Order: sequence, then C-alpha cells, then structure tokens
Amino acid sequence: MIKHVDHFHGSDLEKMEKIYHIPKEEIISFSANINPLGLSYKLKETLAKKLHVITSYPDREYTSLRQKIANYCGTVFENILVGNGSTELISLFIQIEHPKKALILGPTYSEYEREISLGGGSSLYYPLTEKLDFQLQLEDFKSHLTENMDLLILCNPNNPTSSAITREDLRSILDVCKQNDIFVMIDETYVEFSKNYEKIHGVPLTNYYNNLIILRGVSKFFAAPGLRLGYAITGNQDLIKQMNTKKNPWTINSLAVVAGELMFTDQDYIQATKDLIEAERERVCLRLSHIEGIKYYPPSANFILLRILKEEKNADILFEKAIRKKFMIRNCSTFPFLDNRYVRFCFMKPKMNDGLLDCIEEAML
Repeated sequence: MIKHVDHFHGSDLEKMEKIYHIPKEEIISFSANINPLGLSYKLKETLAKKLHVITSYPDREYTSLRQKIANYCGTVFENILVGNGSTELISLFIQIEHPKKALILGPTYSEYEREISLGGGSSLYYPLTEKLDFQLQLEDFKSHLTENMDLLILCNPNNPTSSAITREDLRSILDVCKQNDIFVMIDETYVEFSKNYEKIHGVPLTNYYNNLIILRGVSKFFAAPGLRLGYAITGNQDLIKQMNTKKNPWTINSLAVVAGELMFTDQDYIQATKDLIEAERERVCLRLSHIEGIKYYPPSANFILLRILKEEKNADILFEKAIRKKFMIRNCSTFPFLDNRYVRFCFMKPKMNDGLLDCIEEAML
C-alpha cells in the first residue's frame, strides 16, 4: 500500500486559519473543487420553508428522490441507490464485492485504496504518465486487465489530472473486464463539469453491463458537501439488493431528500454552472499558456493540474505565495506518482481566478 503523507485538504480551513492567522472566511479555497456559485437561491428558499420535514421520517425507499435522480441521469429509478455521500457507497460496495486485488488508475483519490485495504485486499496502480499529458493509452491499459484481479477503479474525469476517458473507450475497457470477470467502479464526481459530458459519462453503459457501478454525489457540482447525499447507478439488480440489505435505513435525512428533489430539477442553476466553468476553463488555460515556467495539462473537469518547470521553484513555494494572498491551492506531491512540482486548483469566478493567476505569474518570476 502506498503511504500518503499529510496534506491540507480543501476543507482544512480551520488549520489554515490557525497556522497563517488568516480568518477562514477570508480564504478562497481553490483546493476543494466546489462549484463557485454556491448553493442555488431556489434551494436556500425551499429549505427555509421546509424545515418542518425533520419532524417526520423520510420515505424508507426514497422513491421520489430516486426518480428525480434517474430523470437527471437518464436512467430508471430502479437502477438508483442513494447513500450518505458517495463515500458511504464506495465503502458499502467494496465491502460487498470484497475484492482481493484491485487495479486503480492513478494518480487519484486515496480513499479507494484505503477501503480496499480495510477489507483485506490489495491494490495495484496503472499510472497515467506525464509524457502523455496524463491521457490514457487504451490498448496498453487493456493489456493489464487480467484474470488475477477482481476490481477496476476509475475516476472519470480523474482527480487530480482532470483527464477523462470517453464512453467509447469505457465500453472497450468494459468488454475486456467482462471477459475476465472484473467488476468496474467509476467515480463520476466531476463528470457534470466536463466540457464533453455526453461523450464521457457512463450511465448509458449500465443498461448493457452488469459488472459496472457508477458513483456520484452533490458535494462538488451542487456545492453541498455538508448535505451528505450520494448516489450509485447500476443495472445489476442483485448488487442493489445486496447493498440495500447491508445499508443502514434512513441514511439520507429528510432535509437532504427535499434538497435533492429540487437540485436535480434546477435547470437554471445547472446551466449557469456549466456556462461559468466552460468559460473560465477556456480563459484560464489561455492565460496560463502565457506564463513562463509552468506547464498545464488540458482539463476536462472544473480543475486543472500544473507542473512547475523552473528548477528553483516548487509546489511548496507556490502554495506559500498563494496562501499569503488568501488563496488556497493543492500541493499534489501527496498523490501517487506526482512530486513537489505539481499543484492543482479549481476554476472559481472570474475575479477570483484573475487574482490567483496574478499570484502564480508573480511567483514564477
């Protein structure tokens, strides 16, 4: 198991406040990858009017919520399972599947490896490489999908590289996995931000492959990490039955149900988010292309990975420069296969992005 050293997470604002003596409310977190629009006004108004729902238990089957999610994703509600954040569903799925050996596309989120280890399994990484701009080399990757593994884990788009695999390539991967009896778990936390959503998201594949489960949540796209609402999509009804049997009842509270039923139908907010991220992704990349001493990798999600090219500079220096100006970015040296020359930040509102870009440009002088 690869050891992961301590790092500042996007939610560690209290630690930053204590260390740097900056009020946490004044820190702009480019590290958390959360929608810069914040909660939608419709959601705020609705929750304020619906507080009375906490006096009742939610529907144990969450039928209405699952139907709203299904309509949003383009599937049937029978293929939807809700949980207390996608983290709970990842843990639950791995407990049931109980893989002895998993292959993880890296560098990526460390929680996958941790959950497999807790279940007594082991993980191998297939590393995306810098020389290919962290894009997947499909045929070579498929050659590593063999009978001696039980599970493949993909984050798509991937964190922290912001690279993505098309649905066409996913289908090719699933075919090989089906032949070798490998289950596939795809984490689509960031897929709604992607500029080619219709070519990337894997939901249609759940109609054809029973060895596939897709995980999503509302933490990032809907800016609601504290709501703890996640969902899984799979056409494998036996798996859904097993997960429902093992899952604790009422893991989604009544307010989260109300919020979820509105979120997935809030078309104005959804479109405004997509428009903002698309515009800023293009604009930020253009500006970065004119800053000497850094290289960026083409982003598919709402964040971007940079490599520092100047020998005398590194991620620690850039992090320090940024936080002194109240911008919090992510030092990526804690991810497998990355070192102290990589940083990641998400796209925020234009003025915020300009402030961070000015800081990066100054730091690279």
